[in-house]
Amino acid sequence: MATAGIAGTVYAQLAMGDSGRIGVDEGETTALVHTGLFARVRNPIYTAMVTFALGITQVTPNLVAFAGLILLVATLELHVRRVEEPYLLRKHGDAFRAYTAGVGRFIPGVGLIR
Repeated sequence: MATAGIAGTVYAQLAMGDSGRIGVDEGETTALVHTGLFARVRNPIYTAMVTFALGITQVTPNLVAFAGLILLVATLELHVRRVEEPYLLRKHGDAFRAYTAGVGRFIPGVGLIR
């Protein structure tokens, strides 16, 4: 599972193409990626990161690994809701609204915004 998480993270990052970046730059507008993995979930990189963390928790089932998993999920959820989604809504408007109405946040069909 951890290996699949690493592979998924790399694959999803490559799938972003020219829209890939670290952080949010208000002065930059990139294309809204909604094909490939992004047609199934809005944040496949984060989904893959959580898959990796789940794998690590299975390999080393201890309090530190579990706490790290919980902290990762909580941090990603807050970041996406408070930083990334508002930014994408400002930049892409109705196109992003339509995308969020049909594609789940981290899991297909879960976290739709209607």
